[in-house]
Amino acid sequence: MAQVGVPTTKVTGLNAKLTRFGGEYSFTEGPTADTDGNVYFTDQPNNRILRWDRQTGQVTTYLEPAGRANGMCFDAAGNLLVCADEKNELWLIPAASVASGTAEGKQILASEYLGKKLNGPNDVWCHPDGSLYFTDPFYKRPWWTHDKMPQDGQHVYRLSADRKTLTRVADSLKQPNGIVGTPDGKTLYVADIGDKKTYRFQIQADGSLANKTLFCELGSDGMTLDAEGNLYLTGQGVTVFNPRGQKIDHIEVPDERWTANVCFGGRDRHTLFITASKGFYAIQMMTRGAFKQGK
Repeated sequence: MAQVGVPTTKVTGLNAKLTRFGGEYSFTEGPTADTDGNVYFTDQPNNRILRWDRQTGQVTTYLEPAGRANGMCFDAAGNLLVCADEKNELWLIPAASVASGTAEGKQILASEYLGKKLNGPNDVWCHPDGSLYFTDPFYKRPWWTHDKMPQDGQHVYRLSADRKTLTRVADSLKQPNGIVGTPDGKTLYVADIGDKKTYRFQIQADGSLANKTLFCELGSDGMTLDAEGNLYLTGQGVTVFNPRGQKIDHIEVPDERWTANVCFGGRDRHTLFITASKGFYAIQMMTRGAFKQGK
């Protein structure tokens, strides 16, 4: 018997089952779909970006080495934004280079704040106006030569659409990680994985954040939204919350200890892709992703 007052809406398709693609990976992260529905994701310990082809269902290597790429997203122009924490950088790989399978013309958009290196950009979302919001937690990496946090805390940043101004927009979180905004550009969700909470902010006309409110008592590594406004959080499987912050579904990934990130992709964006430790998975959904490309 369903509990009174507990939403029972399901977003997974009828009899939907997980499909696993590709071979063994060390730790998968950062899935994002291009306009054709192909999905790019990272295998950070192995320093590569991989590509799932919508037509063939095959996974191939797109870029190796890849700056220890972590979270990624596409912008409206088809450029690939990459959190590359080998050198604590945020990259832009031009759309033409992505299409040709190279990183030619790669730009370093950000690497420092107030003269100090960033901690390690982790996840990024592109606002409709072209500005970028990204999280900058500190996770000690085996490929670094330093072991102390460069910044004075773990924060959220905004890079202006002209790529000239980097601003710290949230400094009250313990360890921000997953990040995504709504398609209308008015709301930003940020997971504070260190505090096991996810917050919702209102995005102001000048790009600043206001009215921080607790969305749910669950942190997340990565996240995405569907067209109904439901938020998908990762960690132990995938947990889905409706826009009111009520849990409505949970997708088990039984063979993996950790699910890192999610995105919608495929021909009609009705497929949810999950990066989960050593695996890369897909499952059919009843709803479609909120974005034509990107997170």
